[in-house]
Amino acid sequence: MAGTPLTELNRPLGQDRAAPSGKPWGRWSATAAAACVGTVILGLLLVAAIRRDPEGGEPVAVASIEKRAAPVASIPPSNDTPLAASRGPASAAQLENSAGVTVVRAGEDAPGAIIITVPDEAGAIKLASAPDSRLTERTRYGLLPKLGADGATPAKIYARPLGPEPGAKPAGRIALLIGGLGISQNGTADAIAKLPGPVSLAFAPYGTELERTVQRARSEGHEIFLQLPMEPFDYPDNDPGPHTLLTGPKAQDNLDRLHWSLGRFTGYVGIVNFLGGRLTSDEGALSPILRELAGRGLMVVDDGSSPRSLLAASATRAQIPALKIDRVIDSVTRADAIDKELAALEALARDQGIVVASASALPVSIERINRWAQSLEAKKIALVPVSAARGFRSPKTTGSLSTGSQR
Repeated sequence: MAGTPLTELNRPLGQDRAAPSGKPWGRWSATAAAACVGTVILGLLLVAAIRRDPEGGEPVAVASIEKRAAPVASIPPSNDTPLAASRGPASAAQLENSAGVTVVRAGEDAPGAIIITVPDEAGAIKLASAPDSRLTERTRYGLLPKLGADGATPAKIYARPLGPEPGAKPAGRIALLIGGLGISQNGTADAIAKLPGPVSLAFAPYGTELERTVQRARSEGHEIFLQLPMEPFDYPDNDPGPHTLLTGPKAQDNLDRLHWSLGRFTGYVGIVNFLGGRLTSDEGALSPILRELAGRGLMVVDDGSSPRSLLAASATRAQIPALKIDRVIDSVTRADAIDKELAALEALARDQGIVVASASALPVSIERINRWAQSLEAKKIALVPVSAARGFRSPKTTGSLSTGSQR
């Protein structure tokens, strides 16, 4: 066996293999490339672990920032100004000079200047906030007014205060109630913005965002009334709207309809009828409504539209603070006719001491009243809220004066 060559079966493993042909450059290159990639990955992981930069990998730009000395003030200190003071904050005079502004202080003359007087907000008349938790009752129709346990009433708490007495006694007083608000957003916004604060506003129970609009009106100083839709003589041809208070067999549902209207918004002083010629002349239909209003501490205003109305007189007998409108100033919706009625109000105010008038929230009415109101101070005529008008009237009467145009 010594000279017999080994076969493939009995040759020892790993010996006498044929040498591979060529040089292993391919394997060496692949191994080196893998090592380089691994080294790079390991290096990145190490840098990220050390820096913990959440924005690692984001593009980076490097910019140099040159620090310059702060500019020297152009205004040299005066000879009598200490050096330490010149290095501190600039004086008022220095600031004025550098800005090119001339400030005129109290007691100094300002030749040719236009003086702008800014009203003192601290002296502005503000209404009590609403709703007042003492004066609200939560119902299925929302928050309804009620008498407070301490005797407080919405008629007193939500009314606009008269404010300080004028220096000179007025030659007469006028109370104005503008109705029909809440339905037209533009008309309502104009009335709130353009009419003086003492002018009282009456909102219908219809429309959107009534609570927000009413509170905006109150924030501008206007006291608020709720217009209650009541049955006129020509109902239903002339229909005031949903939830109208009715006479006859349907009167049994009036309290429910009343509660719906009372819950439409908060913060009102009282109610004023909207139409209602038939209802306000029916004592039987009025009585339960007035009892409910009395129990809720509200004021009642008769809009003066019906000569047969018993509303103000019946409310007074029910111990409800009440009055009746004397004149309607925009029965004729022309500027010249409204101006004539406003002039008549001045004469009545001087003669009677107090006169109560109403108008609708028509653009022409708002515009004429706005212009007219600006002339009253020079005429020594005072505007007062409707809630205060009772205090200037004879306790034996609720109104109204039997003069002027009425509807």
